[in-house]
Amino acid sequence: MNSRMRQIIEQIGALEAELNEAVQEQGGRLLYQLEGRRVIFEQAIKDTHRRVKLGVFRWFLTVRPQNFLTMPIIYGMVVPLLFIDLFVSFYQLVCFPVYGIPRLKRADYFVLDHQHLAYLNFFEKGHCMYCSYAVGLMAYASEIIARTEQYFCPIKHARKILSAHARYARFLEYGDADDYHRNLERLRHELAREAGPADEPAVAIAKSKG
Repeated sequence: MNSRMRQIIEQIGALEAELNEAVQEQGGRLLYQLEGRRVIFEQAIKDTHRRVKLGVFRWFLTVRPQNFLTMPIIYGMVVPLLFIDLFVSFYQLVCFPVYGIPRLKRADYFVLDHQHLAYLNFFEKGHCMYCSYAVGLMAYASEIIARTEQYFCPIKHARKILSAHARYARFLEYGDADDYHRNLERLRHELAREAGPADEPAVAIAKSKG
């Protein structure tokens, strides 16, 4: 990766950090505070939320018929989602220590806070929680796969791909065979250095095997 590409990646990271700060500032203007995993609104905001909340009966009258028809399919997807959650968690628990790849903290990828919104009724909160779980699970699984790809095959594709994961920009160019194995080891070492204190034993195990 040349210096210009590294500079662009650093600029993207800085912009993402700036965007996160702006989002937090926007949250402050909406008059809520975070206490651990709880979201607390000012009483005036909570009262306003309750006034615009749709009761369950009125809400059912507004639901489109096609939504009722497809609901069994949507919620039936919880079964494969749970299997994905189980198996990717088992995979990283068993294999990442062997490879020296830092493990992910699962809780960091699941943000379930829509239940604190008083303008949502019981069913709307349920929909939101389900979507939040599915989105968090896909992000969690995607990062596990991305770390695995960086370890085994950090090579870009010849064709442009949509929604590439964040690690993809650092991968080796397609068809660039110069010092491939040396660069592969470099990317593996970079990956191992991402480990926090909880992952240091895993890295030590991998080095002893290597």
